[in-house]
Amino acid sequence: QVRFVESGGGLVQPGGSLRLSCTASGIIFSTSVLGWYRQAPGKQRELVAGITSGSIVNYADAVKGRFTISRDNAKNTVYLQLNSLKPEDSAVYFCNFYAKDYNRYTYWGQGTQVTVSS
Repeated sequence: QVRFVESGGGLVQPGGSLRLSCTASGIIFSTSVLGWYRQAPGKQRELVAGITSGSIVNYADAVKGRFTISRDNAKNTVYLQLNSLKPEDSAVYFCNFYAKDYNRYTYWGQGTQVTVSS
């Protein structure tokens, strides 16, 4: 079955960087359009970035210029490079198929916690 396993989160100071990884199984990875999402405490999950099979990318306005999404089809892995982190980036980060109506998804991995604090 479909499975996404996220990793790479941690505690970082404002202005710092992290690289998140998400390894997928149970899908045809090379043709899948994938996204990174995040959910902060008390807030709704939001779409952060997306990447097509041909590595066309898009980003939420809040992270443009600071985050970079990429993929390695040989490793069934999608990455999210987080730079110039701000406290408001603190959240649990998830990957999944990319969709605007992602709230209909019933499966989410465990996510990886990113905390930006001094």
